[in-house]
Amino acid sequence: MMRFSLMLCSLLLCACTHRSTLLPTGDLGVVIERASGSVQIVNTTHHNAINQVEGLGDLSHASIVYSRDQRYAYVFGRDGGLSKVDLLQQKLDHRILQGGNSIGGAISQDGSMVAVSNYDPGGVKIFSADTLDLIADIPAEYAPGKFSKTVGLVDAPGNRFVFSLYDGNAIWLVDMSDPSSPNIQRFSNIGRAPYDGLISPQGRYYIAGLFGEDGLALLDLWHPEQGVQRILPDYGKGSEKMPVYKMPHLEGWAISGNKAFFPAVGRNEVLVMDMNNWQLLQHIPVHGQPVFVMTQPDHRRVWVNFAFPDNDTVQIIDTETSEVIKTLVPGKGVLHMEFTPRGEQVWISVRDENRIDIYDTKTLQRLHTLPANAPSGIFFTNRAHQIGL
Repeated sequence: MMRFSLMLCSLLLCACTHRSTLLPTGDLGVVIERASGSVQIVNTTHHNAINQVEGLGDLSHASIVYSRDQRYAYVFGRDGGLSKVDLLQQKLDHRILQGGNSIGGAISQDGSMVAVSNYDPGGVKIFSADTLDLIADIPAEYAPGKFSKTVGLVDAPGNRFVFSLYDGNAIWLVDMSDPSSPNIQRFSNIGRAPYDGLISPQGRYYIAGLFGEDGLALLDLWHPEQGVQRILPDYGKGSEKMPVYKMPHLEGWAISGNKAFFPAVGRNEVLVMDMNNWQLLQHIPVHGQPVFVMTQPDHRRVWVNFAFPDNDTVQIIDTETSEVIKTLVPGKGVLHMEFTPRGEQVWISVRDENRIDIYDTKTLQRLHTLPANAPSGIFFTNRAHQIGL
């Protein structure tokens, strides 16, 4: 009997020890600490930092995608680094230097491939999500001997990737159904200097913003044979030339019903577009030049942050009235916002004050703060199951 009791106690102790090492990935996230080349793994339910993972290189323009099981975060560093972080083991699993200057990445629909967008060398490289072995190298050669920076890389249904060529004025659609033989469709002369791109939440429309001229470029991925359509010819920098301190991020478009809220380039405005006919509906005056224009998961409100020198402020727009209903001033260097999966809270990085603020999206009151070393991007694991994120 004594022996049995000892064995039972030992088994219970082992079980408790094992359980304590397990983490529910659904309420985890990663915060980029750009100054130190590290990331924080955070828990969105308990509002705490779990651990810090170091040695990730230059994270000055870093972004993250997740494996479909939410265990691994793939971190794209500005120095060309591709890092695979294990959220369960809370450590760096693998890291490679795949280029000289990277700007973002995406993960395929089936989760088997990770693509990286490069300024230097110009092009996109695609790797095994498991081993980070190179699967495909796609140089963005738009003319003999001329290579373009690639921007606006997103995943699309059917194990496809879409990206824009900043110097080549083009959109490329890459079908990786057969990883050994990528099928590339090239769409040229889409407009001058596409600087970023987004894909609609359903994965049908890819839209590239143009920095070199007014307008946007639209590709219908259900019917790519129709080519690229120019929309909103009056959108862009506009007639009043203003310094552009930071390019807006089109990934942060806010889509609510049939309306899209998006940042204007070089204007202190958020623009509203009718997605049924791609016509401009409204100009909403805001505090400064918007960077991210992001909708709550319930689409009730849109949150906007701004470029320098107005980057201490966040404004909230009601999607029914298109009016600014609240202005918050979290502090200097507000770089990014991320909603918890069901939208009851928003986490805001305040880079210059080395902290993350957590707000209640119903009361618009600050609930909590977390220390962080020059935080920038915030990425929660629910992104693993969203197209284009």
